[in-house]
Amino acid sequence: MTTVTTNRMDLAFRRLKEEGRTALIPFLTVGDPDLETTLEIIAELEAAGADILELGVPYSDPLADGPVIQRASSRALQGNIHLRTCMETALKARQAGSKLPFILFTYYNPVMQMGLDSFFSLLDAHEISGLIIPDLPVEESEDMRQRSRAAGVNLIPLVAPTSSERIERIVAGASGFVYCVSSLGVTGERSSFHSGVDEFIASVRQATDLPVAVGFGISTGEQVARFARICDGVVVGSAIVRKVEDVIPLLNNAATRSEGLLQIREFVAQLRP
Repeated sequence: MTTVTTNRMDLAFRRLKEEGRTALIPFLTVGDPDLETTLEIIAELEAAGADILELGVPYSDPLADGPVIQRASSRALQGNIHLRTCMETALKARQAGSKLPFILFTYYNPVMQMGLDSFFSLLDAHEISGLIIPDLPVEESEDMRQRSRAAGVNLIPLVAPTSSERIERIVAGASGFVYCVSSLGVTGERSSFHSGVDEFIASVRQATDLPVAVGFGISTGEQVARFARICDGVVVGSAIVRKVEDVIPLLNNAATRSEGLLQIREFVAQLRP
């Protein structure tokens, strides 16, 4: 029997496969520098060719994030941005015409504080397609996986270089896509990647039929093109968040705001594989 999905992320990967293209998946910290600007940046990313968008929930102790995203989280937290706010931003972007699938990137503590019942109810109400929780180990994720499946939301695992046995265990409960970590350590722009990254990605592809995306440290069009040859999706985070940070003075001035937004769009457009 053929399974029919209405999850926007699944449909996007299916369309891209048919077109022979690799997904460009930008990451954005919601509320940096403010919510109104975040909504405008989402529109710019879509116009630049983004296929799927990670919406980062600002968090005070982001263990997987490097200094660039930590600074963005700090700026957003000053505006009292929280988990519910990020979901509301996704819905506002949808109501403004965005067709992008949205992934919520959050740590487990805000989810636990909200309560799982409320959390999954809000995911559905705010049209969230996917979920990444980097500090939720596979050994403790069964309840989240079951709830995600029931809600039609993809719970996307992060997979770092490890044994083939552990890779198989991590991807066994995955949905949406498998997120390969290209570099050890926290997020951040890098000029090189660990020497075994291609073999690692190949081993993940052998372990799953799901699309495979790669992220952490990818910051240039050349790097995106390099990974697009062997992956179904490429995530770019810190480089985009840094670009937003660089143009904040332009965004905060009404006379130069459009120029700041244009610079963000042009930066992401040149990443397109």
